[in-house]
Amino acid sequence: MMGAIRTLHAWAGTALAVLAVVFGLTGSLLVFEDDWIRATVPAARAEVDLDPARLGAVLNRLEATEPGLTSVVLPGGAVGAHRLYLADEGFGYADADGAVVDRWRGAARAETWIFDLHHELLAGHTGKLVAGGAGLALVLMILTGLIVWIPAWRASGWRVWPRSGARRELIGSHRNLGLIFALPLLVFSLTGAAIVFHGTTQALLGGAPTPPAPVVGTGDVDWVRALTAAQARFPEATLRMAGRPAAPGKPATIRLRQPGEWHPNGRTTATIDPATSQVVATSDANALPTGIRTYNAFYPLHASSVGGWLYDWVTALSGLAMAGLGVVGAWAFLTKPRSRSPRSASTR
Repeated sequence: MMGAIRTLHAWAGTALAVLAVVFGLTGSLLVFEDDWIRATVPAARAEVDLDPARLGAVLNRLEATEPGLTSVVLPGGAVGAHRLYLADEGFGYADADGAVVDRWRGAARAETWIFDLHHELLAGHTGKLVAGGAGLALVLMILTGLIVWIPAWRASGWRVWPRSGARRELIGSHRNLGLIFALPLLVFSLTGAAIVFHGTTQALLGGAPTPPAPVVGTGDVDWVRALTAAQARFPEATLRMAGRPAAPGKPATIRLRQPGEWHPNGRTTATIDPATSQVVATSDANALPTGIRTYNAFYPLHASSVGGWLYDWVTALSGLAMAGLGVVGAWAFLTKPRSRSPRSASTR
């Protein structure tokens, strides 16, 4: 039985090695996405007034000048620029006054290219499903690796860099690295797969049925009134996102982050009637059922949006460890001497 598990771990791990390297390295880089944005977009380094009236005026200006605008991530945290989402895979950054300082499509900027590679392997929905399946497979690799480790636990140590290219050294490095980072890698692999297969995950966690959408009118949202009304409903929350109506007769949406929420953009929502710019429904993230709150914790755990600088470094080092496990494990497997069959040996 142990031999079969060891064989499964070796063959499957080698097959997954390239994906482990891709997910590990891109995940480590994404930890520092906000730092990259601040370094390359001067507007992102500014301090922004988060008063609803000022933010609303900026949104009104952006809506008038950017007809393809679908949603805006408001300034907050380390990034002082507005992050724009435009139709047809368009993106942009706008300064505190609503002037667009950068605009691009697809993966033209490094941060969107790395995110797309990490999230969907640059292959759209199909790539996302492959990434989710790989996350589940990596969970299996971690668990079988721990099972294989049990009989050899006395040989474990803290050395993660092999002394040489000898296969024994490679195996020891792979074993130690996997043991040290087993828990965070299990968390990142599970949460990544859970995010991709979100419908199944929410059903397993007992998610509550989605309430019917409120009946709303049509019109142009006055974002000053809308943001002010949303802030009044949740006075302690920070305004984080604004989404335009998806179609005439559909509501606009404002997301807020309340104290205690882990998600960087919050999961508290205020639904806005475009005809009146008033709140017609709310969802308090702190009052949601346990299953939904558990699911809402997966993204911040996966994206290192909670835990401060210490968790950032745990995430970054875990990504490097995942890449290292893929490279060292595959190298050790591919350099393993293969026994020749007696027939093949006799023909030499």
